Amino acid sequence: MRAVLLGSALCAAMAAAAAAANRTAEAAIRPAPGLAVARAAHTATLLSDGTVLVAGGCTGDSCELDSRGATTEVFQPKSGRFTPGPRLPAPIVGHSATRLADGKVLLAGGWDDSGLTDRAYLYDPGSRTFAATGSMHAARGGFTATRLRDGRVLFAGGSSNGAPLRSAELYDPASGRFIRTGSMTTARIGHVAAALGGGRILVAGGSGAGGRVLAGAELYDPRTGTFSKTGDMRFARHKHAAAPTAGGRILVVGGSDASDFRGRYASAELYDPASGRFRPVRPMAQRRFKLPDAVVGLASGAVLVAGGATSVERYDGSSRRFRTVGRLGAELLFSTATLLSDGQVLIAGGYDERIRLSGRTWLYRP
Repeated sequence: MRAVLLGSALCAAMAAAAAAANRTAEAAIRPAPGLAVARAAHTATLLSDGTVLVAGGCTGDSCELDSRGATTEVFQPKSGRFTPGPRLPAPIVGHSATRLADGKVLLAGGWDDSGLTDRAYLYDPGSRTFAATGSMHAARGGFTATRLRDGRVLFAGGSSNGAPLRSAELYDPASGRFIRTGSMTTARIGHVAAALGGGRILVAGGSGAGGRVLAGAELYDPRTGTFSKTGDMRFARHKHAAAPTAGGRILVVGGSDASDFRGRYASAELYDPASGRFRPVRPMAQRRFKLPDAVVGLASGAVLVAGGATSVERYDGSSRRFRTVGRLGAELLFSTATLLSDGQVLIAGGYDERIRLSGRTWLYRP
């Protein structure tokens, strides 16, 4: 009898400890003051002074043409609040935002009030102003923008006139111009791109000609300006996300097959630059997609997955497992997650499965 009682007590203690651990884990996510404007498919860029520039996006439910936003706001980490920022020169949604070596932010592409755009702007945090810079050679939506080690920015793929693009180009901050570079081996939109330790760029997945979802991946070499094929992903996926993790590997998460909402993935895989291959890791707790800007690598080598579903999960590179660390209460698509200077992560905006916008924000504390 005593053994039974001891066993029951031990089970109860273990259950209580597990529950406490779950409560502690989920306490890592806490609500923060909301955005002034509810938005999705916006950008959120950490500036040199530790503030975050939130720009553009769709600002009306359903994300119709007339809901493309030209407003910006700035997150102030000391107060934890958002303050108004300067207006953009034009409304933009689905654009890219890349912080350059001099602290300025390059915003380019996406959709403006007349459709797909090739325009680009520079934001100067010192003067809090936007100014036009060189235009891209192609208007692009659903592309990737990745800063290279030499300070240039690689723009790859996307769509133009309804067709996926093979072309790529480089923005040169020294001249303020876009320069053509080698084309990808495969036209793609809704893919991911991530910088590897040696300076090359991994491009993976997306959808190609005829809407076919791709498993293929390729590498861009800045020294030669060319793309070359590398190992395929285990799953064809688009509208997924990627982030660097421990050991120089790239974690690819979520996305979907051609059936979109009905084909969302909980699966994840790791790209190993040494072998040029993808290998599976244990899946996430939730299926998720439309989260390209809501996954971020942490200083510890872990990865925070904050978009595309109702929960926030953290990937641990040592165990190769995901752990739920918080809940958002809504399935937020096209939200953003931004790593702050103090190691916290700001999660902002997005829309739910009915394309209803959110202005809510949260902070994740590791």
